[in-house]
Amino acid sequence: MELTSFLANSGFAHMGFGNALMILVGLVFITLGIVKDYEPLLLVPIGFGILLGNIPPIAGMPVGVYDDNSVLFFLYQGVSKGIYPPLIFLGIGAMTDFSTMLSNPKLILLGAAAQIGVFLTFMGAIVLGFTVQQAGAIGIIGGADGPTAIFLASMIAPELLGPIAIAAYSYMALVPVIQPPIMKLLTTKKERLIHMKPPRTVSRREKIIFPIVAFLICALLAPGSMTLLGMLFFGNLLKESTVTERLANSARHSMINIVTILLGLTVGASTQAQVFLTPQSMMIFVLGALSFVVATSGGVLFAKFMNLFLKDKINPLIGAAGVSAVPDSARVVHAVGQREDPTNFLLPHAMAPNVAGVIGSAIAAGVLWSALGNF
Repeated sequence: MELTSFLANSGFAHMGFGNALMILVGLVFITLGIVKDYEPLLLVPIGFGILLGNIPPIAGMPVGVYDDNSVLFFLYQGVSKGIYPPLIFLGIGAMTDFSTMLSNPKLILLGAAAQIGVFLTFMGAIVLGFTVQQAGAIGIIGGADGPTAIFLASMIAPELLGPIAIAAYSYMALVPVIQPPIMKLLTTKKERLIHMKPPRTVSRREKIIFPIVAFLICALLAPGSMTLLGMLFFGNLLKESTVTERLANSARHSMINIVTILLGLTVGASTQAQVFLTPQSMMIFVLGALSFVVATSGGVLFAKFMNLFLKDKINPLIGAAGVSAVPDSARVVHAVGQREDPTNFLLPHAMAPNVAGVIGSAIAAGVLWSALGNF
């Protein structure tokens, strides 16, 4: 009798097909992170979080992220209240070198061009029946920036936070798979062989002034981006000033690592099958994939358009780095270029639109929040 009662209250007795399916998805994420080395710092915590979130809940035992006053519930507040993303941006700022962007400012346009994926997906989501707030949160997946997607969803479409977060991070991790075929399809071999001039040396003064001026311009232009970009540029100022190296080291090492663990684990745990497996979630994944393709294409095609007017041609491959998956998109661009010509080093150039894409996606999120927050 006691054994029967024990088994009746175990997870095995309440395991449904949906929970089993999501556990399988979690195992795939972990495998991709460990075996394929696809964004392991994201996919391993998210994958294990999916396992954690899909152990069937037992009545009267608050253990999941949706159970009031459980431990995971409190940890998940960093996601649902938009706390973790700005801390991630602080760490990213402390790791980012804006020198290549400052040395060739016209490459900023490629980061802006890639944001076309955000707004086309926004319109597509409206056509599919999502509310304007939900469509705005889904559209930002096209920026390939997980923290930004989480932040905007938590502000204007918290009911879709789980699928949006998983979709955004999934496509970030799959950058090496998704982007190369698009880049090759949209460019000729001659274009892929273009060599660009080495970036000029940027002075320390420029590096210090930039985060201050850029923050003021961006925050005044799109006040909704103030939280994310404020933390990004503050982190960069800590790095470039060289007088706060201890703070910069804390931001780019221990702090961002701790926050990444908590964010990944709790985002994964939010994929409880009973909440996550819905037709809306499936549509979000499809729209996310399309937005990522459109964003990549937009950056590459705009680089080709710019070459019509430039004497010193741009290798259009670097346009794909306009999505803000830093630094993976830039690395993919470099790898594709190296396959065509091992002497062509595109990484320094690709980092310019890559970091511009981070700024661009945050501004896009701020614009959407300002426009749709009280819609």
